[in-house]
Amino acid sequence: MVDSSSKSKAKPLSRRTIFKMGLATGIAVPMSAFGQPPARMRPQPGDQLVFEEGPHQDQLVRADLLELEQKPVSAMARDPQTKVLRDGSRLNRVMITRIDTEKMTARYQGNAAEGVIAYSAVCTHTGCDVINWDAGELNMACPCHESQFDIYDGGKVVGGPAPRPLAMLPLEVVDGVITVAAEFRGRVGFTQQF
Repeated sequence: MVDSSSKSKAKPLSRRTIFKMGLATGIAVPMSAFGQPPARMRPQPGDQLVFEEGPHQDQLVRADLLELEQKPVSAMARDPQTKVLRDGSRLNRVMITRIDTEKMTARYQGNAAEGVIAYSAVCTHTGCDVINWDAGELNMACPCHESQFDIYDGGKVVGGPAPRPLAMLPLEVVDGVITVAAEFRGRVGFTQQF
């Protein structure tokens, strides 16, 4: 006779267990099969940018709402159909400003929309938010270890210990609204330095 209290109840498999099973058996399971919440997804082509701070907070980003070479402000992507704001991960946050694209390095000009550019807000050194601004040099700067990034040259490191440029988010204009044109160019996030 089997004691019903000793029977184990079937537990649902975790994503990690399914992933490990896939590795062990050689079966590839795409991460999208796990249903990542839309708010955690990286900005998607077609998403609209929304101001996260400042006098235009929660409004759609339009080029005429930004002053030329102003201190970058934070923005998030939003799905225009579902209105889901992709704020489920701090890695989705971008810093935006408007620049003179004629001064921009040629290889990056296609990533700007009416002069508006967007870079990841996460420093590539230890992951602090890149919120400081060197108005004289027109560099974004990290307050933690003083890394500086050239907004006119694809977020290139021009000072401090950051090991690589900020990831750049390509933009376009759709019906006057600044919209995501493609996935981030470059890796978003940081590499811990030991």
